Amino acid sequence: MAPMTPWERIEAAVRGERPDRVPIALWRHFPREDQTAEGLARATVAFQREFRWDLVKVTPASGYPAEAWGAKLRPADNVEGTREYLSRPVRRSEDWHALEELDVTEGVYGRELRALRLVREGVGPDVPVLQTVFSPLTIAKQLAGDALFTHLREHPRDLKAGLRVVARTTARFAQECLRHGADGIFFATQLASYEVLSPEEYEAFGVPFDREVLEAVRGRARLVVLHLHGPRPRFELAARYPVQVVNWHDRETSPSLAEGQRLFSGAVLGGLNRSTTMPRGSPEDVRREVLEALEQTGGLRLIVGAGCVVPVTTPGENLQAAREAVASKR
Repeated sequence: MAPMTPWERIEAAVRGERPDRVPIALWRHFPREDQTAEGLARATVAFQREFRWDLVKVTPASGYPAEAWGAKLRPADNVEGTREYLSRPVRRSEDWHALEELDVTEGVYGRELRALRLVREGVGPDVPVLQTVFSPLTIAKQLAGDALFTHLREHPRDLKAGLRVVARTTARFAQECLRHGADGIFFATQLASYEVLSPEEYEAFGVPFDREVLEAVRGRARLVVLHLHGPRPRFELAARYPVQVVNWHDRETSPSLAEGQRLFSGAVLGGLNRSTTMPRGSPEDVRREVLEALEQTGGLRLIVGAGCVVPVTTPGENLQAAREAVASKR
């Protein structure tokens, strides 16, 4: 079989066809460089050039939507490379009514669009590029912190007023990402978990607003990845949403990679433990997990990856071991 381009591998995986080798994609935060568009783009492009992933996920500073609405953040000293919140714009339930729709071509959102355009120019046309777009309810958690749960249960009308504003802004941002070089979006929800919200709560406060964003890019995006963050994810959403790939912490929670493949008709993205194996395991441990992922899935409808961002402390030899493991199994 002639070598495929990254796009051809990803599309073969989504269709259930056998590619020349199983595609792989890993991503991380860049907690200093991501403070500017140019810094994030340089770091992302350099990461791609070093490891040649089959998919580039642009990973802005965590909490960038909250920053766009006025939250104050600073880089946190942690292995994930995320941000620490110094202040949030929503403290009382009535604050949800003060949120205004944003011009997504300016300010923080404009910064991320500039970074995206530079990444697209840097990696070329043959590699899928996805922008990280958070679900409206995830953004609401960024805006309010744990007060979100009180507002959800005691002031639902106030919260829904804010979610409508957030969803409209996020939908427009997702569309602008496609105009600025993204092939699609990496749609991340951090609250679609049975350990965080009841099914009824997520149906009321998550699903309608998730759909508003996803419908805004339906038919326009070439690829949409759904990321279900955390323990006991609402995996059934993958089959209900217009997405081609689902990613979750398969090494840390159910379902397993093989079970996820049975539950979802598109491609599954995972196989590597981002919390233990990637930062602290040996290259041989990494290779073993890659081979186990191939065994679980038969190498079909699979994109090898981690459950979320790999820690910034992950050794380069472990990243390279993952990359080499997929190349060795054709």
